[in-house]
Amino acid sequence: MQNSRLLHGNRIWLTALSRDDAPIIARWDSDSEFTRLLDSSPAYPRNEDHVVRWIENEQKSRDNFLFGIRLVETDELIGWVELDGVQWTHQTSYIGIGIGNRTFWGQGYGTEAMTLALEFAFHELNLHRVHLSVFSYNQRAIALYEKLGFQREGVYREHLQRDGQRYDMLLYGILRREWEALRK
Repeated sequence: MQNSRLLHGNRIWLTALSRDDAPIIARWDSDSEFTRLLDSSPAYPRNEDHVVRWIENEQKSRDNFLFGIRLVETDELIGWVELDGVQWTHQTSYIGIGIGNRTFWGQGYGTEAMTLALEFAFHELNLHRVHLSVFSYNQRAIALYEKLGFQREGVYREHLQRDGQRYDMLLYGILRREWEALRK
């Protein structure tokens, strides 16, 4: 059975990223709030060359699947989603998402992008499990993941230090059978 809607949602679609996208992503990476929601590394701006290398390295990998999140109507790039470090033997992968354009925060675009990425993970890549980590202060992301059916599986207590405070890193996962049960 062929799914002509693979990677296409109602408002967004998932595409390959190119070097033409590097200036946009580099601009997002200059936003310390955005980078602090995504990564435990120090928040620092990446230049366009760094972003191009990241995109090219991800595209060379057979274990990573990086997508741009674009609006269907205008093709504007608003973020990215990635299945990272696929372990083919175990049928597992890490997933991450970033909506870089603040105009589109809190409007359901992340939900739609994650739904498309999970459909791709479970039905195109035939994965069994997808997992992620999220910082305890990122309540918007936690709500998204729980709405999609991710189960909290653990916590790295006081894993992260930001602005003199310690924060937990929460671990979430979803199994293919759980995802399929929720989709019915």
